[in-house]
Amino acid sequence: MTRTALGAMIVLCASAASIFPAFAAANNDPSWPCIQRKVPALSIGQVWDGPDIPEAAAKWNTDSQIQELVSELAARRLPLEDAQKRITELADSLPQVQVNSKMFLLFQGLFDTLNGERVQVMAGISRYAAKQRDMAVDLRREASNVDALRAKPGTDPEELDRLDQRLTWETRIYDERVHSLTYVCEVPIIIEQRLYGLSKTITRALIKP
Repeated sequence: MTRTALGAMIVLCASAASIFPAFAAANNDPSWPCIQRKVPALSIGQVWDGPDIPEAAAKWNTDSQIQELVSELAARRLPLEDAQKRITELADSLPQVQVNSKMFLLFQGLFDTLNGERVQVMAGISRYAAKQRDMAVDLRREASNVDALRAKPGTDPEELDRLDQRLTWETRIYDERVHSLTYVCEVPIIIEQRLYGLSKTITRALIKP
């Protein structure tokens, strides 16, 4: 095995071990690449400790004020503290008889929006991981082919050098994607934390009976 091919194999084995098998035992899906346990979708009970949400809250997107505010608050570019302040400002601006109904609408809208975003992110992570597995298989095969070609008498040295360079480049791309996955895996947690923080502010804004 050439030094380049050997290096590629070492990187691939180390990278693959760091993404997949080590985390499989902690997850119900052995193909899930993140250290965080795979939870495909959130339930309201995971982020809400207030009173029961009325069925009418499902129609939150028919309230233009709430719909606009949900879009604003769900955007992660808006700092969480600023988003929480907007919730408090809305509650303070409403007649007391409207506060709870508006807050329920707002929570349901945020839950539907952020949970939906999180579901999409989770699906994207799964696709990303699947592509990594395919890349690992291709690179291992390519490394073996390079070594077989080197062992073959009469092989063109320039062609071998070209294949070695390509393998090195493709292995570097694979390894960079491994490191990127660490950050991508944090996104669902960030969404959950935002939803939980916003829901706590909404709960505090409710008018207690």
